[in-house]
Amino acid sequence: MPKSKSPNSDLYTLEANLASQALRELTDGEDKDPITKLRLLCLSRGATGILGLGRAFRAMDDDGSKALNEVEFITGIRDTGLDVSEEEIKQMFATFDEDGSGSINMTEFLLKLRPPMPQSRLNIIDQAFNKMDRDDDGVITIQDLKNVYSVKEHPKYQTGEKSEDEILTDFLHNFEGGRGNLDGKITREEFVNYYATISASIDNDMYFDLMMRRAYVM
Repeated sequence: MPKSKSPNSDLYTLEANLASQALRELTDGEDKDPITKLRLLCLSRGATGILGLGRAFRAMDDDGSKALNEVEFITGIRDTGLDVSEEEIKQMFATFDEDGSGSINMTEFLLKLRPPMPQSRLNIIDQAFNKMDRDDDGVITIQDLKNVYSVKEHPKYQTGEKSEDEILTDFLHNFEGGRGNLDGKITREEFVNYYATISASIDNDMYFDLMMRRAYVM
């Protein structure tokens, strides 16, 4: 089966529209709960806003516990630049710390933070990830992409401006949140979070399904 072209499509337009809309809502002067504020702040930074927050929090996870205590959480929220009080951050932490253990699971935190999606959209995102993860190891890497996509028709490849590896690495970086957090490995959670953000800018389920199938030739 011939390799397909690397997906690009209308994502940049959708992402720009979403960021503009989130920024308007964030600054409209209406009272919002802290979690809504944080979600809108992430969305105003584009599709990688939530990914960047997740990776920033994981960088604090020195013991590999995949959990954050209140002090780490406060530091992380402060680093986002979100205009919230100390009391609001503590309220946010308490909301996520449902069992009162004094720590929050980062996966659960990001799951609640990302925009909600119907199961049908989650299913098509999962299918796309499975197609990309050729060696079925739970992460998408440049080697996976080489087995799926051809860059031969990419303008920068044709002019010699960029190599195959550079173009495919750029594609992977679309799913990574922020400079300094780029490792060239996209987990299923990160892939879903990216498209959950894109999903928030698309009202029609059929159009979202079509976009995903067209992008990943499914």
